[in-house]
Order: sequence, then structure tokens, then C-alpha cells
Amino acid sequence: MNEDKLQSGTVSLYLRSLVFWIVFAFLILIFTTLLVLSFPFPPEKRFVVTRAWSRSVLWWLQLTCNLRYEIKGTENVPDKPGIVFSKHQSTWETIALQTIFPLQVWVAKRELLWLPFFGWGLALMKCIAIKRGTGRAAIKQLVQQGKARLDEGISVMIFPEGTRTDFGTEAQYRPGGAILASQSGYPVVPIAHNAGYYWPRHQFHKKPGTIKVVIGKPIETKGKTSHEVIHEVKEWIENEMERISVGLPHP
Repeated sequence: MNEDKLQSGTVSLYLRSLVFWIVFAFLILIFTTLLVLSFPFPPEKRFVVTRAWSRSVLWWLQLTCNLRYEIKGTENVPDKPGIVFSKHQSTWETIALQTIFPLQVWVAKRELLWLPFFGWGLALMKCIAIKRGTGRAAIKQLVQQGKARLDEGISVMIFPEGTRTDFGTEAQYRPGGAILASQSGYPVVPIAHNAGYYWPRHQFHKKPGTIKVVIGKPIETKGKTSHEVIHEVKEWIENEMERISVGLPHP
């Protein structure tokens, strides 16, 4: 009896995820078309389109997969441009952070620009597309373009680990974002969340529940080295990750 119930629950989980993915693809198609049509307008007007897409996806995620989220520390969201360092475990945060923070650009791997529709949207939002494996050249590009975006009044969103990691694991933080922060003097806003448990990377299904997101107080970077910045940010994020992951099974 218990095995039948468990099997039924697993099937339901995958069916709900399937319905989510079908409409998710449809939403990308619709909103990317709208984004392309909004090309003549300034970035802040185009951001209205991307934020509407993010809200639509999160609403659909809650409806189909019963996956919600709660945020602590919204008072720490700056009203001025800054650098956001977020834990990266799933696709969820790339969607949700667009609804939390004002006008923003992402630091992303250049290969994403080649994706139909999704990549076009990234390009239209002036993302900083980095070619992996280029070392110092990539960091130089990040610093130059990052400073330019920040001076334009646009926040820069960075995943300091560079790629998605499994829930419950800790990866090495890459130096590029910290160098940008140290050289530009803009504050860093750290973010911890446990989305990787509910929306695991490289997995089709999503687990029902409530994702916890914590936004830390802005960390001042003026007069600090990149090593000091990355140490302070990593310590805050990983300590907060441990706190909000209590009770969730680790791999």
C-alpha cells in the first residue's frame, strides 16, 4: 500500500513538472518576442518585460509544482546600483532574482547567447557574456563592462561559484566578481537560498515546498582587496546556507 502511494506520488510529481516545462517554454517564446519588439526602448523599459516573464514563471511554478518561496532581508535590497553575489544551485534563482532587484544585468557564459530565444533575451538586456577558460582576459572584460554597467545605474548579478553546484556542496569562489567590487568600490549584496534542494540542477522534476531566500546587508568594498571581499562574502553566504538548510537531507 505504501509502495503504491509512493509510486503514485512520484508519477504526480513528474506529470506536474512536465506541465510546468511545456508552459515554461511557451512563456520564453512569448516574452522573448515582446523583448525583441521592445528593442528601440531603453533598458529600464525592456526590464519591465523580463520581470513580467519572471513573475509569470514563478506563478506557474507555484500553481503546477506547489513550489513557493519566502524572502528575508528585503530591506537590504539597495535603491542604488550594486554587485549581487548569489549562491547558484538551480535555474530558479536566475528567474526569481529578476523580481527582487531593480534594473540588472547578468554575468553569464558566452555560450548561452547562442540559445534560440533565451540567448536573444540575454543579449538584449546587455548581459556580460564571458568566454570560459580565458583567465585574465575574462576578468578584464568583467571589470571593464561591469564598471560601465554600474556607472549607468545598472546592478551586476554574479554567481561567484561560476556554475551551478549540487545542494549541500560548497564550491570554490572565483575571483572575478571580487576584483570588480574591489576596483569599482561598489557594495556587494550577498544572497543565500536553498533552491537547489527543490529544483535540483540537471533534473527534470521539482519538489513541492518553500524555498528560503536570505538577502544580506550590503558589504562595503572601498579600501578592501579582492581577497578580503571574497572571504567576507563567502563566509556570510556559506554560514547562512548552513542555517537555512537545517532539516533538509543532503546528498
